Amino acid sequence: MTQSRTHNCNELRLADAGKEVTLVGWFENIRKVSKNLGFVILRDFYGTTQIVVETEDMMAIIDSVNKESTISVTGTVRERSSKNTELPTGEIEVVPTSIEVLGKCTHNELPFEINRSKEADENTRLKYRYLDLRNPEVKSKIVLRSKIVAELRSAMIAHDFMEITTPILTCSSPEGARDYLVPARNHPGKFYALPQAPQQFKQILMASGFDRYFQIAPCFRDEDARADRSPGEFYQLDMEMAFASQEDVFAVIEDVLPPIFAKYGVYKSASTAPFVRIPYLEAMDKYGSDKPDLRIDLVLQDATDVMADCGFGPFEGNVVKAIVVDNLSATRKQIDAMIAEVEVATAQKTYWFKLDENGELVGGIAKFLQERKQAVIDKLSLKPGDFVGLAAGPLLTAQKTAGVFRKLLGAAAEGHMKKDTYEFCWIVDFPMYEIGEESGELEFCHNPFSMPQGGMDALKNQKPLDILAYQYDLVCNGVELSSGA
Repeated sequence: MTQSRTHNCNELRLADAGKEVTLVGWFENIRKVSKNLGFVILRDFYGTTQIVVETEDMMAIIDSVNKESTISVTGTVRERSSKNTELPTGEIEVVPTSIEVLGKCTHNELPFEINRSKEADENTRLKYRYLDLRNPEVKSKIVLRSKIVAELRSAMIAHDFMEITTPILTCSSPEGARDYLVPARNHPGKFYALPQAPQQFKQILMASGFDRYFQIAPCFRDEDARADRSPGEFYQLDMEMAFASQEDVFAVIEDVLPPIFAKYGVYKSASTAPFVRIPYLEAMDKYGSDKPDLRIDLVLQDATDVMADCGFGPFEGNVVKAIVVDNLSATRKQIDAMIAEVEVATAQKTYWFKLDENGELVGGIAKFLQERKQAVIDKLSLKPGDFVGLAAGPLLTAQKTAGVFRKLLGAAAEGHMKKDTYEFCWIVDFPMYEIGEESGELEFCHNPFSMPQGGMDALKNQKPLDILAYQYDLVCNGVELSSGA
């Protein structure tokens, strides 16, 4: 009968020297010195330990199995003569008295090297997912998610929230994406819908008298993949509070999230409460985005008046937005690459010029601006060496295009982007309605499940496009983390 392991492969230290131990894991590699001497790396979920094979009998067992076979090693811990200070177990090794093969890998060659599985073709990785997940780098993402979810649960419970799971098989609700449908076996011709969010259920909970609810909720949306979201299914921290204002929600989130980001994030600093609050219209006007990256200190300027009638076709009759950047040491090739990247992202062209060290407008569209040089310099407060990026079009188009250009310029220019922190902000005061770009008709701007500012009186007496909603987004480093209302 196989003996249970006494330690994991990341546990033994120099203080354990002389102990008899049993380790179980996967045979990762061997460095063979002779027919009776070899150094085996044994790996499990927790880490690796070096096994020193010093007899022909033990070497014969190792020679009989392929990499990634499962083996059990019983032996004595001793101090390593050549220590590896980069490994937690790098001061010790185990000299085996027995090696048992628990599961033999039948393949002489693996489809990919475990520690380099991310370089393999995606279809191959998915086919051999159980091997891909043995890669410490891949595995670490799952471990990180588990730790973050545990921290979120602990923090929410500390704020008197109750975790309640809501149904998965439900009816359709207008959430903004297509539903996944599941045939109802006992009701031919009828279907369940998988929830796009637990919106209606948490409202029922509030109406039922529950005070503070949360769950790590699965959400199912039949929509295309995004850069920051898997297609079809994702999980979110879902919460609801009874008898609460917007300020109450902000206070909870501002207390819960920064410590988690600082503890588990790549950067070890994060905004502290209160987060910056930016009205939607101001965010679009200053940053060209409703999810601005506040690590970048550049802002959009309006150049419509000073560019009017300059003779440059794309500006005629359009709003023109400008981004002024100092310390941009970019070649013409690099500038062209940024402009091309903006066009890919927005399907819109952008333009540029510089004020050189002699006070002359040069490059890009400068030839169209020579007769109004001083007006341009004054309007944009230009200094010698400044670079100016430009976008034109209807207001929203010009803003969004300039917003993408702003992010690229901020990352490229020295000193304009903080690179080692998480910058949070709230985007507030979203319009209740907007005119849809495709439909040309009145649509909800953001979230239909929200209260209009001004209540029913606003709905009855204000023009729809003038009504603001109690809606808000939490944004971090240019990424929308959550929405609320």
